[in-house]
Amino acid sequence: MSTTPQTTPRRATITDVAREAGTGKTSISRYLNGELSVLSPELRARIEAAIARLDYQPNQMARGLKRGRNRLIGMLLADLTNPYTVEVLQGVEAACHVLGLMPLICHAANEVEMERRYLQLLTTYRVEGVIVNALGVREETLRPVGGGGIPAVLVDRSVDGLVADMVGLDNRAAAELGTRHLLDQGFDDIWFVVQPFEQVSSRQLRELAFRDAMRAQGAACGHTLVLNLADPGEAERSLAAMDHAIDAAGSDRVTGKAGNPGNPARVALFAANAPVALRLALHLKARYGAGWQTRVALLSIDDPEWAELAGITTIRQPTYEIGYRAVEFLHERIEGVQTTARDCLLPGELIVRASTSR
Repeated sequence: MSTTPQTTPRRATITDVAREAGTGKTSISRYLNGELSVLSPELRARIEAAIARLDYQPNQMARGLKRGRNRLIGMLLADLTNPYTVEVLQGVEAACHVLGLMPLICHAANEVEMERRYLQLLTTYRVEGVIVNALGVREETLRPVGGGGIPAVLVDRSVDGLVADMVGLDNRAAAELGTRHLLDQGFDDIWFVVQPFEQVSSRQLRELAFRDAMRAQGAACGHTLVLNLADPGEAERSLAAMDHAIDAAGSDRVTGKAGNPGNPARVALFAANAPVALRLALHLKARYGAGWQTRVALLSIDDPEWAELAGITTIRQPTYEIGYRAVEFLHERIEGVQTTARDCLLPGELIVRASTSR
């Protein structure tokens, strides 16, 4: 028994619509572009009926390219598995909907080479602008967009040598806020735990602000621990060093006002972001059990949903607003706004929970 292979029905073209309506393609183009005043009511009705009968769908990409506009913007993301990124993306999508833009999402999965390739790909798609929240992207990689006529807005990090708008958390203020909270709560030993920060400006700012805040308070109990989540072996060595410090602090006694031995030294970990905080919480629970927070406190920049469940103190970022404002900035540049590069630094909110209570 032979069967005839099924074929996908051909989509109607503007030529088909013109033939169905009994007019020329120029009239159809004018109708689609909203130039209705130059068409008679009778002709408009024929064109509308032809479009309905043929179920004609205009090729918006082709129309946009013909006019030099396609309403596409690119968004380059370092890590789509990070809750921060997902929440920023929600703001991006909302702003795009309001402003009539279409985001083209590129997930580089924390691979610098993938970031470079995606940026090259976005230029071939002739996007009108690019929002960049990338890991190790450099000025020379961004030159085709930032300096090549395609506007770029950076999210939460700057790039040396690139002059572009930037929207993100006020990282210095957020790190100072968290550090002051831990000092006010009387912790004797505070560790700032951060992923490798040599190539990421936001991590650099947070780590520097932590050290500056500790010095400003005259505190000598601050330490920085680099936790490389991309290298399991290196991460385990860092966690082992942290465990040793926690155990040593637990054996120390803090002298009270009368000079008598007091309680064990109190240790706090200040995680630079949610992925670091989650790795720390899982490690501490595995090592000390469900009551691990009696041994060590945890505070994190970022406020993932699990933090409330575990009672973790956080600094909540205005992620939705960051994404929304980034699109607004990009749209202004697309529309021709000419100003010096702008930095929009938004404040974080301290959410105090049981993990840092006295």
